[in-house]
Amino acid sequence: MGLLPYYIHIVNPKLKHIYLTFNDEGNLIIKSPKVSQKHIEKLLIKKASWIQNSRVKFEQKKGKNLNFSSTLELYFMGNGYPLVLKHFEKKRTKLLFDEDKFILYYSVYNETLFQTHIDRFYKKEAQAYIPSLVSHWADEMLLSPTNIHFRKTKRQWGSCSDKNVLSFNTMMMKLPKNVIQYIIVHELAHIQHKHHQKTFWKLVEKYLPDYKIHIAELKNYTT
Repeated sequence: MGLLPYYIHIVNPKLKHIYLTFNDEGNLIIKSPKVSQKHIEKLLIKKASWIQNSRVKFEQKKGKNLNFSSTLELYFMGNGYPLVLKHFEKKRTKLLFDEDKFILYYSVYNETLFQTHIDRFYKKEAQAYIPSLVSHWADEMLLSPTNIHFRKTKRQWGSCSDKNVLSFNTMMMKLPKNVIQYIIVHELAHIQHKHHQKTFWKLVEKYLPDYKIHIAELKNYTT
């Protein structure tokens, strides 16, 4: 049984089926009702090819969470840039982007603090870049959001509430401009259609005829 992959098993008695997925760190997650260890092991053997292929796809995704013990790269507007850590005497931490690389200056090595500064960078850029695009496409589509919120999330790139409040993941700033544009049009379309049925996709296609290309590109990234 030593050949079995590492996994995290979450038991939920309310579930009727077993679900396999990967978390943001690339760990295999198994969610299931109460089942025997032998049943899980048989499933892992049966799904070995799928698990391996999925793991390879995950490793190829862009914009993954940083591992500060390895080569560092931050994605911004669809491009990957090296992140250089530089120690300096001033007792503060700051992150700068100088067109071809990110530089993170620090006095005390603290990975949690480093991630906080990276998150702040993305949020600041999102708040500066996205609202004007929303305004442009809202005018084009004759749709009016009631508000726009920004926050870092692990699953969704964007959402539209029942009250037509648009929420955007600040990690969107990792993405290429045309993909950011697609997410905005997608969420604006939800103001008119609160579902993903044919009428919804027809509305998206009306304004972005090549939206399927953007969806395919989006799958290359992780939040």
